[in-house]
Amino acid sequence: MIALSLAEIAEVVGGQTHDIPDPSVQVTGPVVRDSREAGPGSLFVAFAGERVDGHDFAASVVEAGAVAVLGTRPVGVPAIVVADVQTALGALARHVVQRLGATLVALTGSAGKTSTKDLIAQVLQRKAPTVFTPGSLNNEIGLPLTALSATEETRFLVLEMGARGIGHISYLAGLTPPKVGLVLNVGSAHIGEFGGREQIARAKGELVESLPEDGTAILNADDPYVRAMASRTKAKVIFFGESGEADVSAENVRLTDTGQPSFRLHTPSGASDVTMRLYGEHHVSNALAAAAVAHELGMSADEIAVALSEAGSLSRWRMEVTERPDGVTVVNDAYNANPESMKAALRALAAMGKGRRTWAVLGKMAELGDEALAEHDAVGRLAVRLNVSKLVAVGGREAAWLQLGAYNEGSWGEESVHVSDAQAAVDLLRSELRPGDVVLVKASRSVGLESVAQALVESGAEGEVSAR
Repeated sequence: MIALSLAEIAEVVGGQTHDIPDPSVQVTGPVVRDSREAGPGSLFVAFAGERVDGHDFAASVVEAGAVAVLGTRPVGVPAIVVADVQTALGALARHVVQRLGATLVALTGSAGKTSTKDLIAQVLQRKAPTVFTPGSLNNEIGLPLTALSATEETRFLVLEMGARGIGHISYLAGLTPPKVGLVLNVGSAHIGEFGGREQIARAKGELVESLPEDGTAILNADDPYVRAMASRTKAKVIFFGESGEADVSAENVRLTDTGQPSFRLHTPSGASDVTMRLYGEHHVSNALAAAAVAHELGMSADEIAVALSEAGSLSRWRMEVTERPDGVTVVNDAYNANPESMKAALRALAAMGKGRRTWAVLGKMAELGDEALAEHDAVGRLAVRLNVSKLVAVGGREAAWLQLGAYNEGSWGEESVHVSDAQAAVDLLRSELRPGDVVLVKASRSVGLESVAQALVESGAEGEVSAR
């Protein structure tokens, strides 16, 4: 964080200082909410949760070097006391962002946010110091913590914004007002909470509504809900995608033998060839979105193409590919799942597995409401249409719907199976995997299927694989 005295912070957040001998002492380190991350010069934010109360760690964080605690009560060590910690954290983030003068890029969408954010960050880092959301910490706590990690040297701040309801993105954009706003897509993620795609589009469009007149909205021309958002902003609009009206587009899209996308990137400033390190054709759209941001911020087509070709995956369990010594390929995409990302992952599996046996180990897609049965059925059917060698549906009712979809599409037991839990899936795979097989593991985060992928990777290291 930029250096601020405790007196300045107290004024910004409207708090009272307690047990602070010298209010001019500065916070020069990070702002953290995990006591284990506290260190010299840091500010510890004490949230009181259902199981753990951060105030209980006040003494230990000060011993570790934290300058003070931001909390809702005195704790016997230097503290700034406020009525609401989340509100205070947001106020501090807005103050710091205003002081920085960095260009703030915000993005949202139903699918691909984190992968695209990681691409944008890796491209912009080649131009100037860039701070970006770690993982998918895109809510009312994670977003301000990311903003507060910026320093005086930061020139680009790339923030992922999530939403589970109307008004959420407006709130986040109010904390960290963006100059560039990117909307990727409007899909089915959280449709059960929103009540329909129209409501999702309304919520995602709050981002472009927040942009200043001298800002830029970057919109997916291939998504009608997103394209329509152009009428909701006074900012400049740049379109990306395959549509003829796209300003940033891809030509000659193909997948390499290993399932990595290659294409010719077209921008208003020129064209250049890209071959990505990431897996799956769905990353082309993500790359175009990142390219549109980079173009708007002054990078050439050649600079963007080189950066996209060298960019990797920065966030765990998102198409994370491990090649085992025995030739089995494990694709851990178990961080989260929705209908769009599930279908994209299956298509990537089919591309990666040409000439090899492919396994799709899939679980529940959460928060789909009344659409849950139809969407799980559709994913099961797609696995059969893509000639996935075997679908392993893991878990309860939703997994049964996945397997039923596969059965109704033409899988009569040989190509699909329903197992009760992650351990049952691991046991099945350990007994039936053969060298050269490709295994995709994917489900909503609550299912915890990353344990299956991790077990398979560890089995490969230990030499456990059937030789049949």
